[in-house]
Amino acid sequence: MIKRVYLIVVLLVGLFILVSDTAFAGAVASAGDKIGVIDSQMVITQHPRFEEAMKELQTISKRKEEEARQAADLETDESRKAQRIREKRMELAKEEQRLMEPIIQEAQLAVRTIAKNKGLTIILEKASVYVGGIDITEDVVQQIKKQALSTGAAKKK
Repeated sequence: MIKRVYLIVVLLVGLFILVSDTAFAGAVASAGDKIGVIDSQMVITQHPRFEEAMKELQTISKRKEEEARQAADLETDESRKAQRIREKRMELAKEEQRLMEPIIQEAQLAVRTIAKNKGLTIILEKASVYVGGIDITEDVVQQIKKQALSTGAAKKK
């Protein structure tokens, strides 16, 4: 269950970044466009708060599993059991969104910043590009770490 949650989070984050307005700046590149590529999975997993979010999500997942099991044990009707389990899964999905949203937003901001600094007009998921593009993955990871340091310093003041 935990590995499945991790995989779902990574896939959703990758999809979210891929479809974001920066990544989806144009369907067709013109001759003047500069294209960047990014490994969104690496960007998210390298985020300073990712491990903490995953640990919290694992804890919540275990708790929701237990709650679902207890609720299902109390029900005799199979459709009500299934409904209780669905409710707990929805609660888990909301928690996942709550934990991952700030990380995704910071990643998007970093992508936009690096793209602007490098004069890139289109950013695509690296896995979907066979040839070409400027890989900005490491630059984005460093930008996120820089943002985290400045945000952490600002919060301490």
